[in-house]
Amino acid sequence: MKKNKKRLIWEYAKAIITALLLALLIRAFIIQAFKIPSGSMIPTLIVGDHLLVNKFIYGTKIPFSDKRILVIRKPERGDIIVFKYPEDPKRDFIKRVIGTEGDTLEARDKIVYVNGKANEEPYVFHADNTIRPKGNDPRDNFGLVHVPKDKVFVMGDNRDQSYDSRFWGFVDIHEIRGKALIIYWSWDTNKWLRFNRIGRLIN
Repeated sequence: MKKNKKRLIWEYAKAIITALLLALLIRAFIIQAFKIPSGSMIPTLIVGDHLLVNKFIYGTKIPFSDKRILVIRKPERGDIIVFKYPEDPKRDFIKRVIGTEGDTLEARDKIVYVNGKANEEPYVFHADNTIRPKGNDPRDNFGLVHVPKDKVFVMGDNRDQSYDSRFWGFVDIHEIRGKALIIYWSWDTNKWLRFNRIGRLIN
């Protein structure tokens, strides 16, 4: 009887340990949850959205190094990415990739140009119609900016209220955690579920 009890306890323990290890592996290499803390990506993402982030699309990062293996593809223009904020690597930011390695960027009166052509940006929201002159700050006018090797230039969709590459520079691709995939949960400010946002793919 005691042997059967010990065996049962051991089987439960093995199942729990296996589940924990799998959860840790999934979080480290495949999928990670992320919460939207600010309105810089409105209207695509809003405060209270909870996302799943695809961690393996840009390659699995080898622990304690900048090297990645099994790379499916590099970040592309239009990707919404989670990354370590360059000015404080302990914090994660989420923005949209506007320029990749080799691109030349410029903004003129809020319109972004990539390699000399106006960028099509149906996702952009402008909360402020005023134009800040070039030289005052880079919100509405900047460039020319050349994106170096292994870097990306990112901006928030809420273009007038986003602190992004216009102000602090490029994101190193080795500091990218992953690509935003899907909204799996969403609360409003009163903690009511936003059912219409749950399951929405992010693009």
